[in-house]
Amino acid sequence: MKRRNLIQHAAAAWLLAAATAASAQGGWPEKPITMIVPFPPGGVADTVARPVAEALSRELRQPVVVENRVGAGGALGMGTVARATPDGYTVLMTLSSISILPEADRILGRKPAYALNQLKPIARYTADPTVLVVRADAPWKTLADFIADARTRPGKYNYGSSGNYGTMHVPMEMLKASAGFRMTHIPYTGAGPAVLALLGGQVDAVSSGPASVMQHIKAGKLRALAHWGEKPLAALPDLPSLRQAGYGASFAQWSALFVPAGTPDEVVAKLRAAAAKAAHDPQVVQTINRAGSPLEYLDAPEFQAYWDADAALMVEAVRRIGKVE
Repeated sequence: MKRRNLIQHAAAAWLLAAATAASAQGGWPEKPITMIVPFPPGGVADTVARPVAEALSRELRQPVVVENRVGAGGALGMGTVARATPDGYTVLMTLSSISILPEADRILGRKPAYALNQLKPIARYTADPTVLVVRADAPWKTLADFIADARTRPGKYNYGSSGNYGTMHVPMEMLKASAGFRMTHIPYTGAGPAVLALLGGQVDAVSSGPASVMQHIKAGKLRALAHWGEKPLAALPDLPSLRQAGYGASFAQWSALFVPAGTPDEVVAKLRAAAAKAAHDPQVVQTINRAGSPLEYLDAPEFQAYWDADAALMVEAVRRIGKVE
């Protein structure tokens, strides 16, 4: 009799928990959602996150609040979301460096801040090749000028990035290896600070997503020399690619939305539907296009396949770079 009562109580508790969970999922979202951006304001992730968050707020009828959780080249914010309660109230807008940082930690002999399988993709919004930019008053008018000068003065010039192994560091290391020159790497806490350092003369070049530099190119403060893409850039259609110049370097700095793995399927489905509508929201499209990053939306299944292939390439690139202190 005692055993039967215990079984009945356990079954009742399980049914109550299941009913409560189903009710919570059915009503999601019932409170504000935090969208963590693991980089400072002014970078690509932040530029995409803010209009998308506003559109999601309208669609989900709950505030989606952007929080810049900066540190460790983005690993701090990414790790925060990876370990967050998987209830749909903490989401991540990040860049392709999500695929790079765990392998970089392993190369450095550290425990990775997160694993890729701790995060579940919702949607990709942009996929921009990075752009090589210098100040408008720099002596280099073309990519050929830049590389020739860097070859003859190894280590004299430096470039800024969003941090070691980030989406501004890896493409420059790819170019250096392909073109055979040396530059000193100066890591910052994000794309915004790195671009400001370039404008202020603290560094000589950066490789950045178009959204972080287009306004300065249009204002005549920066000059674009080349890009890492496979096809012409909509914002800079006459800008040559590195492959056109004969260098085997290509790189896409994409932005995408993630949730912690284990987030209920019902919540994921609602968020995917809202994310798709946000990608076609006129305000989102206009804001992101104006920043120089045309939308390249992919829903979760297509994005997962793209992410898997891209992550394999990034891991290979990081292993080639090796240990960076």
